[in-house]
Amino acid sequence: MVLGGIGLFFPIYFSTVIRGCFVIVFGLATAGLEFQIPPYVVRFASFMFSFAGRGFFYLFISTCFLGGEWYNYIPGAIVGAIGVAYIVLEFLPSIEPPANMREADQGWGAEQV
Repeated sequence: MVLGGIGLFFPIYFSTVIRGCFVIVFGLATAGLEFQIPPYVVRFASFMFSFAGRGFFYLFISTCFLGGEWYNYIPGAIVGAIGVAYIVLEFLPSIEPPANMREADQGWGAEQV
């Protein structure tokens, strides 16, 4: 996502710079979730801890690549394909979520009062 976000900067217009920054920030945040999960992320971005939620997030980010030059469609198609794969994984009962998606999953209503 980060490399695709850099590609969104060209040609340089205000809208392409904003889209590029948006995709780079979300790409870095998604990569950061693979290594460390801050407690507030579980509360405000709980959709990232299920296959379907993460898949739809990737599909959303892939739409940011649409439009513009031809070379923006390549990373958009890759991120979109990853999103579709995550959504398919949600419906395969034999596939368990990885550890970084399980440790944060407390279920609905598990917040401490």
